[in-house]
Amino acid sequence: MAHTSKSNPLRAVDTNNVNSVLNLTNGASNKALPTSLITRFLQLPAPIRSFATSHHFRTEQDDKLLTEALRGQTASNGFPQTMASTKDKKPPAIPKPSASVLLISPTNQVLLLQRVKQSSAFTSAHVFPGGNVSPSHDGDLPEPNHPDRHVDNPVYRLAAVRETFEESGILLARNNGFGRLLEVPEVEREEGRKLVHGNRVPFTTWLAQKGGRADVEGLVPFTRWVTPTNVPKRFTTQMYLYFLPTLSSAPITEGFRDDDDGSNDDDEAEGQRIPVPTTDGGLEHTTARFLPASAWLRLAQEGRIILFPPQFFLLHQVAQHFDALPSPTAYGSISRTPVPREELEARRKSLLEFVATGEPAWTEKCISPTVMPARDGKKREDGRVVLGLQRPGPEVEAEGSGRRGVEGECVLVEFKKDGPRKLAVVTREEALGGGSGGARL
Repeated sequence: MAHTSKSNPLRAVDTNNVNSVLNLTNGASNKALPTSLITRFLQLPAPIRSFATSHHFRTEQDDKLLTEALRGQTASNGFPQTMASTKDKKPPAIPKPSASVLLISPTNQVLLLQRVKQSSAFTSAHVFPGGNVSPSHDGDLPEPNHPDRHVDNPVYRLAAVRETFEESGILLARNNGFGRLLEVPEVEREEGRKLVHGNRVPFTTWLAQKGGRADVEGLVPFTRWVTPTNVPKRFTTQMYLYFLPTLSSAPITEGFRDDDDGSNDDDEAEGQRIPVPTTDGGLEHTTARFLPASAWLRLAQEGRIILFPPQFFLLHQVAQHFDALPSPTAYGSISRTPVPREELEARRKSLLEFVATGEPAWTEKCISPTVMPARDGKKREDGRVVLGLQRPGPEVEAEGSGRRGVEGECVLVEFKKDGPRKLAVVTREEALGGGSGGARL
């Protein structure tokens, strides 16, 4: 008798799915699918089977587009190209729940960490602090086939706070007595990072011992990203924004030097000290620094750092509100004039208003990047591929909730051996023009 378990999520085969797959035909040829393919289909999790038997995969053209999409989706999520062969009978990996934070400094800069070369994913790339949900620290999520698995909730939020602490040393926590950001001496913070990372003490227990609680209410959802089905390691990652208090002192500058880490030990926000981000001692990251969103984007386009499409795309959105750019992609034209605190707050308000807009709102958007072919069927002359951002991934699409990603924008990227290069955010019309067009660099 078929059954479901956490280690093997195959579900019992139902009559409707059997009939659906038997009725599928191979494009216009009207030839029945081979028995071996039907067998492999029935091994897939229920959400994938439901999605595959929908109208999206009823034609030969749809199958060709799917194949092309899967080839590119692997690289777009930071993993090696591993297009599954027709002989591969393994079902798609279940996406692991994870959370990441776009941490905004008192001067409206964004924290990125550089991954170590030995990392199993996003090797040497600059990433937002974040990581996998840990049941022992963060709590339990619904089972993989439950629709609530892919929505913002307290478990994802606690994971985001904990991972930010483990990876950067910055505590997104409130004092139980006064509600201010919890201040813990550096020596105690560093000891706490090791204890929590080593699973020697639950994160919430350690926080309580220091007189604080995780500031899960301060996190603002800012899209979810689901890894495609052909990738060995898949994730369903909830992204958040978190705003550290703005400076209460004199105006500050948004400019930066390439040898400056973007921090200032003397800065105090709301009369309290904001810790300088530090690495985790080389366990997962080698550098940790705040820079303006546009500065990170420019460094990526100059080939000086590696950013993967999700990070590049979200930083692009933040830059539109924080960096007073003369045009959307003029990342090198960031203003160096002092910015008063009132203006910093106004720019934050602009970003918060933006993430609340859209259909669905950016707080609810779910994105699984898909390679899109040019309208003329030709490869781009510049070697880049177009990543569409409108699809939410099969698990979410199978829910029938109507959640989706971004319709009007795409990401251009060239995948090299060392990582993605020549990234750009363009409109859908520019992206699908074919040839070498659509390059808003």
